[in-house]
Amino acid sequence: MLFCMTSIKTGGEEKKPPEPTAALLWEVAAGNREALAELYRRASAAVYGFSLSIVKDRHCAEDVMQETFLQVYAAAAAYQGKGAPMAWILAIARNLSLMKLRGRGRTDPTPVEERWDLEAEDGALQTREDRMFLRQVLGVLSDEERQILMLHASSGLKHREIAELLGLPLATVLSKYHRALRKCKTKIKEDDRL
Repeated sequence: MLFCMTSIKTGGEEKKPPEPTAALLWEVAAGNREALAELYRRASAAVYGFSLSIVKDRHCAEDVMQETFLQVYAAAAAYQGKGAPMAWILAIARNLSLMKLRGRGRTDPTPVEERWDLEAEDGALQTREDRMFLRQVLGVLSDEERQILMLHASSGLKHREIAELLGLPLATVLSKYHRALRKCKTKIKEDDRL
């Protein structure tokens, strides 16, 4: 059973309910497999997108996503409830993605545009042309810009949380995020003129 999501008054003080993802993590720590399934349903797209932004290979990103949730299941009791629970999950995904890259030796000669296989699960990218266009737009970004953009867009992390996760100053994250948006807009405008 999931924790009750209502405010509780204790001694004149109102305590806020735990964030739904944190509540799910606590339930997973207690061995609740249904909570793990719900956590997977809520967070898998963000984990996959973030992993893909690092490893740049659909199959590797899927592997990392699966390994991430196995580790979340095994380590849920270690979650302290400090900071955003999604940032904790994505930190696991980041570490696994970097391990995957080290395992590959980071020697993938394929251009980034050809490695990105951006299949949208919700069918948003229906045509091959849509996927090719998105690959081209994301291809103008540096790896760090792409990661910051994906973390903000796919997982909804705040810039402060992204800065913590990536170990960067907040000002750097903000700057790279806005630079990435400008690059994407410029690329879209260029392609519209063709």
